[in-house]
Amino acid sequence: MDLNSLKKKAQKEIENAKDLKQLDEAYKKYLGKKGELNKILKTLKDLPIEERKRIGKEANKIKKELKERIKETKKTKKEKFQKEREEKEWIDISAPGKIPATKGHIHPITQIGNKAEEVFRGLGFSLIQGPEMEDEWHNFDALNIPKNHPARDMWDTFYLENGKLLRTHTSPVQIRYMESNNPPLRIIVPGRVFRYEATDASHEFNFYQLEGLMVDKKVTAANFRAIIEEFLDSFFEKDTKIRLRPSYFPFTEPSFEVDMRCINCGGKGCSVCSQTGWLELMGAGMVHPEVLKSVGYKPDKWQGFAFGIGLDRLAMLKYNINDIRLFYSSDLRFLSQF
Repeated sequence: MDLNSLKKKAQKEIENAKDLKQLDEAYKKYLGKKGELNKILKTLKDLPIEERKRIGKEANKIKKELKERIKETKKTKKEKFQKEREEKEWIDISAPGKIPATKGHIHPITQIGNKAEEVFRGLGFSLIQGPEMEDEWHNFDALNIPKNHPARDMWDTFYLENGKLLRTHTSPVQIRYMESNNPPLRIIVPGRVFRYEATDASHEFNFYQLEGLMVDKKVTAANFRAIIEEFLDSFFEKDTKIRLRPSYFPFTEPSFEVDMRCINCGGKGCSVCSQTGWLELMGAGMVHPEVLKSVGYKPDKWQGFAFGIGLDRLAMLKYNINDIRLFYSSDLRFLSQF
């Protein structure tokens, strides 16, 4: 093959290359160590000196031209390929999606808290919040649980290096509120609390409570019962029935546990209520005189009731869930149901 024909053939293949890979193949075919031009140059030693010079000079000129042509073509095609790829892969982020976006879900504990707060607000209660890191005075002493008192064992406490502790209930917020506000008062205190205990289907070291407090001159347990029954009827959207059982809490006297007729079986007995027909719901009682004294109230003038209920417990009853740990698992298969 003469050099002129070789040049035309190489130029044609360079121009017709569809991608950079074909350009590299063309380079190797004509300009590589075993390429067509090198094959011709290797035959020069057998030619007369004058012809050798002429063909050698022409071959080197073609080699240089082809290198420049490949370089320019590679640059042009690279820009073209890049533009085509960008156009192909370009996404209009303002265009509506073909697949509807998945909507987020309000966590079931948050939903339960919002519902409970809505009902209590309708009953005249104000919502109060306070710190999760507490001191012993507000978490224990002011609630008639002095240091070394056996009742402190009822609250497995996380103590911190700075001398503080993680609140074991939201009752210290009630103390803080009463210290700076005069009665009469009617408040609820929702929030996260912490207990140093093993986790199982019904216990967590971190959970949510809602406590309530009402103080006035003539507040009785009958007032408490009426308010709680109204709350439960509104919250569960059905007629409910409760009973009060004697109990012990250091900050109330008398103290009682509140049971609710099982909403699953209507009191007939089932696996949810362990065949008893009743579900344990909350602890409550009349505010202990010592607690009133600790915040500067006069027990002979003011009296009231306090109660505490787990929002997790309400959610389990509302949605018929048998394991509290599901609420904190971050499992979207569970959370997306609410």
